[in-house]
Amino acid sequence: MSIFSSKNLKPLSEPILKNNPVTLQVLGICSALAVTVKLEPALVMALSVIAVASFSNLIISCMRNFIPNSIRIIVQLVVIAALVIIVDQVLKAFAYDVSKQLSVFVGLIITNCIIMGRLEAFAMANKPLPSLLDGIGSGAGYGLILVIVAFFRELLGSGTLMGYNVIPQSFYDFGYHNNNFIILPPMALIIVGVIIWVQRANTKEVKK
Repeated sequence: MSIFSSKNLKPLSEPILKNNPVTLQVLGICSALAVTVKLEPALVMALSVIAVASFSNLIISCMRNFIPNSIRIIVQLVVIAALVIIVDQVLKAFAYDVSKQLSVFVGLIITNCIIMGRLEAFAMANKPLPSLLDGIGSGAGYGLILVIVAFFRELLGSGTLMGYNVIPQSFYDFGYHNNNFIILPPMALIIVGVIIWVQRANTKEVKK
């Protein structure tokens, strides 16, 4: 069977749009409050979750036949915690400024219910390759929402993207002002709510 067969690609593509863990399962929303004021930390957080989700899925899938059922949650937590520590140290070594912006929220990936949910629902019952793809897809679906929220919050709240000014000075000369309200935590939830509404309004399964 080809690695890129439709059966293998389904776990990768479905969580991004059709079965997004944030918009359809309403998981992992707390991160939208803390790491989406700027686009750069949101991107780094998204990549961190993709890395942890994909490799934890892969590792647990490889070990699934040897994990006693009575301690499977403990084993899953240990695997996730080890990967989060690695990601945190890599960020501190190569992206220290972003690591400081993310603060404790990288460590809180350990408690991300999306990752634990995919380990229980998919990795414990499937082979390594589909589990790896499922982890990448689930992390990418989560990351997509973070990036969308951060894009609008930074653009409308600060007039920048990735720290660079993108709104012309002429706009400000004509009286344009950045919307400081949009960088407050409640606005992140409002944007996520709008995305959830749009996604659910266009998903037949949810309508039924």
